[in-house]
Amino acid sequence: MPRTDAAVSARSTMSAASAGLTGCQDLLPGLAALPEAAATAGVDEAGRGCLAGPVVAAAVILPEDASLPGLADSKILSERQRDALAPLIRRTALAWGLGMVWPRRIETINILQATFEAMSRAVSCLGRHGPLPELLLIDGNKTLPPEQLRSALARAGHTPPHLPRQRAVVHGDATEAAISAASILAKTQRDKLMTALDRRWPVYGFARHKGYGTADHYAALRAHGPCPLHRLTFRGVLPEAPAAQTERTAVQGSLL
Repeated sequence: MPRTDAAVSARSTMSAASAGLTGCQDLLPGLAALPEAAATAGVDEAGRGCLAGPVVAAAVILPEDASLPGLADSKILSERQRDALAPLIRRTALAWGLGMVWPRRIETINILQATFEAMSRAVSCLGRHGPLPELLLIDGNKTLPPEQLRSALARAGHTPPHLPRQRAVVHGDATEAAISAASILAKTQRDKLMTALDRRWPVYGFARHKGYGTADHYAALRAHGPCPLHRLTFRGVLPEAPAAQTERTAVQGSLL
């Protein structure tokens, strides 16, 4: 399992994603660059509250006249609906990108900072063939730290005169089309990855619960202990520390 963060193309094969290869998607055939007009990108994540696996973020720029019947927050859609919408979103979007941060990095910087990092890496993919969006709509109540976004852009070869403006949108995955599209791309990519990784560690049931803290997942942890895919700083992954050590043990817990 990769031990570092990775920004990956949603066109990469699952084997490439599992290996932690980096890159961004190409634009659709015939589209040379993003429009010169100011563009807005929706940004969302999947897997932030999981006990295992990476946190995955997506950034999507949709055309103003985008037609995506059934588009909605990924959490209220069935797996079949998400899987049907994901390729349509990729074909329709002017640009899209994905970013991942893996468990060892999550343990080092905490899940909130890891989520910001994954989102920043997803945004950095958008300007590969054209200008960066002028505005980022971030799902939730926080925007991306400017230095983290600037660093991700620099690693991708971008040195814009100014960073994109940002706006946090609470429940944006239910109200903003671009954020809804990002939530679906992030969720479907992560689910496919966790299903593939289930073949490597079959005793945990990753293909069923995708790393979330279900009863059977906790039972598997008690029976087998954690595997390299688990986030060791999350409550419930490791046995509870003795009472005398509790105050000295820093446990992140799952942020939903």
